[in-house]
Amino acid sequence: MTEELKKGLEGVLVAESSLSFIDGDAGELVYRGYTIDDLAKNATFEEVVYLLWHGELPTADELSDFKSSMAKERHLDDGVQRLVRDLAEADEEPMAALRTIISDLSAYDPDTDADPTDEAANLRKGRRITAKIPTALAAFSRIRNGNDPVEPHENLDHASNFLYMLNDEEPDDVLAETFDMALVLHADHGLNASTFSAMVTSSTLADLHAAVTSAVGALSGSLHGGANQDVMQALLELDESGKEPIGWVEDRLESGDRVPGFGHRVYNVKDPRAKILSAESEALGEAAGTPHWHEYSVSIEEYLGEEKGLAPNVDFYSASTYYQMGIPVDVYTPIFAMSRVGGWIAHVLEQYDDNRLIRPRARYVGPKDGTVTPIENR
Repeated sequence: MTEELKKGLEGVLVAESSLSFIDGDAGELVYRGYTIDDLAKNATFEEVVYLLWHGELPTADELSDFKSSMAKERHLDDGVQRLVRDLAEADEEPMAALRTIISDLSAYDPDTDADPTDEAANLRKGRRITAKIPTALAAFSRIRNGNDPVEPHENLDHASNFLYMLNDEEPDDVLAETFDMALVLHADHGLNASTFSAMVTSSTLADLHAAVTSAVGALSGSLHGGANQDVMQALLELDESGKEPIGWVEDRLESGDRVPGFGHRVYNVKDPRAKILSAESEALGEAAGTPHWHEYSVSIEEYLGEEKGLAPNVDFYSASTYYQMGIPVDVYTPIFAMSRVGGWIAHVLEQYDDNRLIRPRARYVGPKDGTVTPIENR
């Protein structure tokens, strides 16, 4: 009997998880029993990370302690700072830089020699990795633009501190709340490619830094995290063309190009995160006097929905949201990593807790019955 081939592991169950649930037909996303709408409106990124790592939302005291412990880990060691500067001055691509930086963090981590499955040590490592990514990313972005890095601000929350370090000024409440919400929306999403990469790596009993480095590598591709950057570049192309959105889409499709930000491997309807970010993008545009970005997006969404039956994913509206916040386009995917690291670490902790080496098989379709010809006769 020939076993059914499932390319891309589509529809294959490989694990049980208590972290997040997706109903692709209903357009629902749940973290540990809480809907994404509820969390986006009523919980901060730090609360969501605590929920993912510890299984329940924190009390006020637990949240205060967690935020304080995260804030204390934001500083980069001198060696990491030198690496960030070297990568920025070499004009390295941001996701490649982030991948290298996270791997380097291992050399300075006090728990680097801990058993890979030591949960307490992994929670400490997780706090350090999660806290240091924004510092490294903001410093990298500033240095390549000829500016000095900005030291982290211990009294600001995770989202506000990143914007502060990126722009050298504290964000207003609207920007801070919008960015925090975006981080909440991206924190976890089932066994996506980057999360599964982290799980595969950790299943070998490699350490947490190795697992997160693997995840960053997977996220960098245009079919995963890189899509949000592609969306904004497409919207900028539309804006520069002077065409109406529908005509621009028709021209793009006729030339064989796809419109990024549409379709999803799991959702058969509109991504619930896209619904939330669409409203945020509209509000930002109205406040900044740049409503055209949201108007472009809505026109494209309506046309592709009616004509092609396609629905937008989270990348389609996160792109214009970030752009209106003044975030450089090629930093969008690293920001995705800045959020998703919370989910990666939670899944790695779950993998370690009930580990089995992940080792699928492939159906061999190559040649058979070969014999080696002596090298002088080849």
